Parts: sequence; structure tokens; C-alpha cells
Amino acid sequence: MFLSVFDVFKIGVGPSSSHTMGPMSAAVRFLDLIRSDDWPRPTGATVASIKVSLHGSLAHTGIGHGTGRAVVLGLMGQRPDSIDPDNMDAIIAEVERTGRITPPDHPAYHFQPKTDLVYDKKQPLPGHANGMSFSAFDRDDRLLLKRIYYSIGGGFVVTDTELEAMRKSKKGQETQRVPYPFSTAQQMLDMAARSGLTIAQMKRANEEVQMSRDDLNAGLDRIWEAMSGCIDRGLKVEGIMPGGLNVRRRARSIHDKLQEEWRSNRINPLLANDWLSVYAMAVNEENAAGGRVVTAPTNGAAGVVPATGRYYQHFHEDWDQDGIRDYLLTAAAVGGIIKHNASISGAEVGCQGEVGSASAMAAAGLAAVMGGSPEQIENAAEIALEHHLGMTCDPVAGLVQVPCIERNALGAVKAVTAASLALKGDGKHFVPLDACIETMRQTGNDMSEKYKETSTGGLAVNVVEC
Repeated sequence: MFLSVFDVFKIGVGPSSSHTMGPMSAAVRFLDLIRSDDWPRPTGATVASIKVSLHGSLAHTGIGHGTGRAVVLGLMGQRPDSIDPDNMDAIIAEVERTGRITPPDHPAYHFQPKTDLVYDKKQPLPGHANGMSFSAFDRDDRLLLKRIYYSIGGGFVVTDTELEAMRKSKKGQETQRVPYPFSTAQQMLDMAARSGLTIAQMKRANEEVQMSRDDLNAGLDRIWEAMSGCIDRGLKVEGIMPGGLNVRRRARSIHDKLQEEWRSNRINPLLANDWLSVYAMAVNEENAAGGRVVTAPTNGAAGVVPATGRYYQHFHEDWDQDGIRDYLLTAAAVGGIIKHNASISGAEVGCQGEVGSASAMAAAGLAAVMGGSPEQIENAAEIALEHHLGMTCDPVAGLVQVPCIERNALGAVKAVTAASLALKGDGKHFVPLDACIETMRQTGNDMSEKYKETSTGGLAVNVVEC
């Protein structure tokens, strides 16, 4: 099993990787399909209009997550990794004003968001909770082309046929040959023992099959620059976050207090936790506002890995850029195992798959750069994930704000604690990471749908009722 570090960490925009980035990418894929010859286009037929329907979790929480906006932006040819967040409102307003989408290298298509974008809460699609249907029609309103896409978490998008193929081949042969094709934590440990390499070194060797060392380092540095930049932006901005809950940004005011405390040399026994929390909150406030973030492994959990990495920079004098690279490589190795054997999607398994996975990834990365053995790294990941098991995804009003922002802060605190506990042991522990991942998968399967990013249970209901 090989999942690139650049599949785990993808630069995009908030507030949700599965509900914003995924639908935007699906819309771009549908445009590319229209322009291609990969569908049975009737002779002389020309696409004149497009309609979209959102299903399952996308329908239930799509408004709060900005899913409709993301679809419109995608149909205008905008991509998550390159769109300018400052231009999004103007693009949306132009489509609503004209009732047309005008993607580059395409003719104009009729598309009125109020009528041609449907939130269908009654008809979930069978493949995944995050389903969407794109249809193209000619000028006589005859259906020419229809495709179903699923946003499966972390910004990944597949068609219904691709999803079926993925499930059939999940335990099959490797699709890409790499020197260390571990698909479980135990395989990872066995390969590390045989090779004498660290987890980061094995992950690096796998990545360098498809790119040079210089390109890999440059890519890792871009990811960290985007993560770090998101923290810095979030620490500077104040005000009310969008969506109607009137939740105020807190990261800047907390940061200012911590800076004052730092300068005064006052003793604060919770100092590290406070800095961890403010770093994570800064990222997730940026995400909630639709800013530039990195999936880590999702947008809803985007604050944990950057916050823990900044903690490493802040509190460890021996940090360096190579350490940051090893941190990201190790985190991505663990994230890939979790995604392959369970899920990182809140719509599939609840928030245990988002913040829980992020905390495990960050714990593993931190244990690695603090000198942990492969066994201690695996132990750190297991501790962090184990203590997120059963966590539901119940965003109030479908917004990635409450409880998501603070939940990232606590995920980062748990990651550092897990790494510290693991490093004080010898790597031997009772619950293997693989067993913990399988438990998360089973728990997610048994979890009621109302607790899996539909905002029909939990805090999403009780806060409103109170």
C-alpha cells in the first residue's frame, strides 16, 4: 500500500476537505469529462446546461460547510490548491447574477445555483455518505451525460465505479511498486527492523520512487510553509467567523496574552498546552473562515499536525528543517495506514477518524523527531488514537466551528502527551496500533448516522434546543 505524503497533505481552502475541497474537485473533473471524448457523446450534441444534486452528509451539512459554493467555484474551473480565497465571493456573485458558468476553454453553460443545485436530504447515494450527482443537458433539456462522485475524505474524490474498484482491490496487489510497501503498522515495524531504517527513511524511499530527493524536500517545505503560514494568519485576525453562529475568533487574543506572559517571565505550568492550543485554534479559525489550509489529514482536523510541529519548533532547541521533513513523513506514513484500513472521513466514522487520526499522526511525527524508535513511534500513535475512539462528528449548524476548533486544540495536546508517554517506555505495549485502527473502523460502522457529520444529533441538536 502506498499513499503519497502529498495525498495526505494537500493545500486547499476551508472549511472542509470532504465537503468543500472534494466537491470543488468533483466539479472540475466533470468539466474535464465534458471536454473529453471519454463518454458516448451523441453526434452533433452540445452541452447547454448543468445540474447538480448533493446527497447524504453533503446535503445535510452542505450549506454550513460551503458545499454549494464549492461546486459553483469548481464549475467555474477553480481548483482547491490554486484558488484565491479573496476572489471567491466575486465569482459566486457573478454566477448568481448571470445564471451562467463560464469555465476556461468551455462555452458558457446555463447554471442557476438556486434551482440547478439541489440539496437532496431524502435520497442518499449507496456508495458513501458524501455523494453527489452531476448531469449535463442539451438545449432541449435532454440528458447527455451523468456522473456520480463521492468525496471520501481528505479531499479525495472518486466516481462510483472507481470506488467499487478501490474496495475490490483493497486487499489485492500493489498498484505501485515501492521498496517498503507496508499497509499495516506491524508490517511497518517488521520492515524497519529488517532494514534498520527509520519510518521516515522508509517513507522517503517510497516517495523517491516517483520524484527526486530535491523535489521531495521542496514539496515537504511547501507543505510546512503553508501550514506555518496558516498559523501565522490565524494569530493575527480577529472578528466573527461566517455562518450565523456569531462565534468570535479567539486565537489572537489568547496569543497576545501568552506573549505578554512570556515577556514577563511569569511561571505558567500549562505553558506548552496553551501554546499548542492557540496554534491549533489559529489554523481552524482560518479554516472556518474559508482560508488557505492543508488537509492533515482533513480540513476539520487541519490544526493538530501544524500545531504539534510548531510546538516542536518552539520548545525544542535542536529542531531543524530536516526534522520538520521527518515529522511530516512519519505522520503521513501513519495517516496512510489509517486511511487504508479504516477511514479519515467524519461522514464515515465520526470525528475519531478526523481529529483522532490527526492526533495519531502528530504523535508519531513528534516521537520520531524526539528520537523515538519505530516501536515507540507506533506506540505514540496508538495512545493518541485510542483516546479518541468513539468520538462523534456533530458540528453545530453544520459549521466547522463548534466543537471542531477546540477539538483540534485538545487533539494536539493529546498528541504531545502520547509522544511523551511513549518515549518514556521501551515501545512494548498492550494494544497494537493495528488493533486500535480496526476498532475505530468497527466503531464507525456501528455509529448512528446522526453522529456522522449530518448535524442531526449530539451537540448539533442539543445546543440549539438549549
